[in-house]
Amino acid sequence: MSAIHLTPAQRKEKRGEAHHLDPVVLIGTDGLTDAIYREVDAGLKAHGLIKVRMFSDSRPDREAALTAMADKLDAAPVQHIGKLLVLWRPIPEKERTLKEGGMAAPRVVKILKFSKSGNHRAQIKKVTVFGNQRVTAGGEIKRVKTRVTSVKKKAQD
Repeated sequence: MSAIHLTPAQRKEKRGEAHHLDPVVLIGTDGLTDAIYREVDAGLKAHGLIKVRMFSDSRPDREAALTAMADKLDAAPVQHIGKLLVLWRPIPEKERTLKEGGMAAPRVVKILKFSKSGNHRAQIKKVTVFGNQRVTAGGEIKRVKTRVTSVKKKAQD
């Protein structure tokens, strides 16, 4: 059995979310290979909820493939309808890598400013944003200030 068990209500919700998705992995005549497992695992890491299309005419083979993928990849089988298999696994939290000093690495951001009159082209400006800065909704760069706490809260801590 798979490590993740979904209640019927959760399964119904996941089926609704998967309705508009396209298949991420296609399984051909070779069946479940190591490459298929790697691709399904990569899809689950990136998206969490994926569809897999299996080109087999045998329903028991498709059911066995769904349970095998769910067991091996620690995912929950959501749905098996026709030749489509739906799997779900929570997306792992991404680890943020910080440079020395505890600040995030600099990144290049494009700022798009539209003209006020609407007759001119929008201006595109590339700006480097450092770890202690943020881009406001107006396109300005501001330094992140440390949150000021009251004297009473400092005394409580």
